[in-house]
Amino acid sequence: MDKQIAVFLLFVIFTTGHSLSCYQCNSSCVNLTETACSSGTTMCESTTMIPQLADLGTNKTFKGCAADCGNGSINFSIVMIFSECCNSDRCNIQDAQDSNTDALNGNTCYYCDESNNCFNVLNCSGSDDLCVTATGTIEGQEMTLKGCASSSICVAVTSIGLAQNISCCSENLCNGAKSVTQSFLFLCFPLIIFILML
Repeated sequence: MDKQIAVFLLFVIFTTGHSLSCYQCNSSCVNLTETACSSGTTMCESTTMIPQLADLGTNKTFKGCAADCGNGSINFSIVMIFSECCNSDRCNIQDAQDSNTDALNGNTCYYCDESNNCFNVLNCSGSDDLCVTATGTIEGQEMTLKGCASSSICVAVTSIGLAQNISCCSENLCNGAKSVTQSFLFLCFPLIIFILML
């Protein structure tokens, strides 16, 4: 009996105070740094953004700690975002990969083109089974992004409720009207704008 208590106490001593450690980088992940995550962040995340227009620049990668995140993708037509999450120390060393397939899945969503016409129809593919809308004001101009998203990302982002102006819906072309729900996905919006402004 005393040995069991001693083993338990040793376990508590060695695990108390341990925080998750993740790799961190912004845009260019050539030189990774390691960071201790703050309390409340339980996952490491790696996100890759792939512009679909030549004048938007090259691929960008972001890594860091996350309170919650989902594995999957978002296709805004002008930029695609892939996210991978894990929950062990420094597990986000690999860049998020294009997990989507070219196989159409029958879902359709609206997307906004370069001229901000948001009634173009995008045929969703792979695991992108929901429609998504993100709006925000950047440098005094309101911007809207629409497209297809994986339900795993939408579930993760809408469960947090840290920001506004993001919504996911499940019907074909359901992202035509502006609708707003709170979600964590809005944190990705400045990163998308960063790519668009390069």
